[in-house]
Amino acid sequence: MEIGGNAKGVGGRLSNFTARSFIFYGVQCASMEGLLQSFKFDKEHIQVEVCNLVGIAAKRRGQKRNKAWKQKQTLWWKDVSYPRKSTEYRILVAKAFIALSKNEKFKTDLLSTNDAVFTHRIGKRKEADTVLPEREFCRLLTNLRRTLKENEK
Repeated sequence: MEIGGNAKGVGGRLSNFTARSFIFYGVQCASMEGLLQSFKFDKEHIQVEVCNLVGIAAKRRGQKRNKAWKQKQTLWWKDVSYPRKSTEYRILVAKAFIALSKNEKFKTDLLSTNDAVFTHRIGKRKEADTVLPEREFCRLLTNLRRTLKENEK
């Protein structure tokens, strides 16, 4: 199942671009894209601002910081820096998706995919080039779906 902003049906709704309200470490987020883009900023007040953005607006806001974070291979959340390829950063992103799963519409959509294999062809593959590579994104969705199913039993 292709996941992306241009995909139809559930695949489109599971995109990071979709407006999905959730709270991450006390910060109100309007979409997963807003949260992911906020990791590019080292100032907390800007992160909060970016978390309130959805879709292409969030992506464009984050693009302004691509050169800075890519040069350092460092991302931030609430005054803590994370090396891009660190286990700690991967855990932070996994916790973000767990927070997103508290949104009932997201949870329902994810569970409705049954055992579909996720793809995200529009996503980048290299960790050094993106805050969330294609493979990691699909793995997170798959693992989260499995956990949600197990918790429903």
